[in-house]
Amino acid sequence: MSRNPNQGPAGDATAGPRPDPDGVLAPPLRFGYGTNGLADLRLDDALDLLADLGYDGVGLTLDHMHLDPLAPDLAARTRRVAHRLDALGLGVTVETGARYVLDPRRKHGPSLLDPDPDDRARRVDLLVRAVRVAADLGAHAVHCFSGVLPAGTDEDTAWKRLAETLTPVLEAAAGAGVPLAVEPEPGHLLATLADFHRLRRALGDPEPLGLTLDIGHCQCLEPLPPADCVRDAAPWLRHVQIEDMRRGVHEHLPLGDGEIDFPPVLAALAATGYPGLTVVELPRHSHAGPHFAARSLPFLRRAAPAAAQAGPAPDRPPATSPPHGDPSATPEGSSTP
Repeated sequence: MSRNPNQGPAGDATAGPRPDPDGVLAPPLRFGYGTNGLADLRLDDALDLLADLGYDGVGLTLDHMHLDPLAPDLAARTRRVAHRLDALGLGVTVETGARYVLDPRRKHGPSLLDPDPDDRARRVDLLVRAVRVAADLGAHAVHCFSGVLPAGTDEDTAWKRLAETLTPVLEAAAGAGVPLAVEPEPGHLLATLADFHRLRRALGDPEPLGLTLDIGHCQCLEPLPPADCVRDAAPWLRHVQIEDMRRGVHEHLPLGDGEIDFPPVLAALAATGYPGLTVVELPRHSHAGPHFAARSLPFLRRAAPAAAQAGPAPDRPPATSPPHGDPSATPEGSSTP
């Protein structure tokens, strides 16, 4: 199976390179879809679907149904997936947000912050495995997040644990030549862009450490509008997730169903020259995954040319931020069932 990477599912040409405000051509945006939103499909079927729809790549969440990182023969299975991605012309980033891959009873458990050092070591092992998988797949980044502050643990202790547990993962990432892209996640210890910079400084700004920017999380929690978050994050940007969202409510919504004005966001992203994938993140919509995958790409393709025509986003006053790390509702967050 093959496809023209410059054609959408209806044959419409995608936007080509667009000028930034200084007139320099920026690379076209590359769109992907996350397999955590296609959990009811076999991995081969999900990849075929995304290639047929015209996506540029896939956000591959390592999970029991999709390239299980804990099952036997991981290296051989990874090689098979790499060949499939190459045959379909799909780029890839590796995501590690599977809910129950390590513990069937604790969502996203254990985390990098757990009091039990053996539990923390299990999460570290998963991330190191993910780095090896990413290197074998030719992925542009490995995504991860901090985890929720455990009950009875003070924040200073948690930040020290986070820095300590990420150190061997960053060493593995440096050796593999794959950046580690930490995601600020509402309700987690590392919830905001400011928190990412706190971690970066604590670790001494290591070269392999980058950022996963979730556009919906910016709308939900950050004090600045999402387009401004993109510009501020540009030097550290290694992976992007995108969905719609409402202010103060951590609920991943289909594109167009929330409050985000997407053309200014995509214009800001294009102007950074970001070369990686921008991956649609709809983990609660797997029951209709093929429908939302088919709907999302045309939406983004329409918004991207509009972004090029609109130019830089106008200055807007900062939005009022909810309390730090505490959006008013978190149906998607790790602290909820």
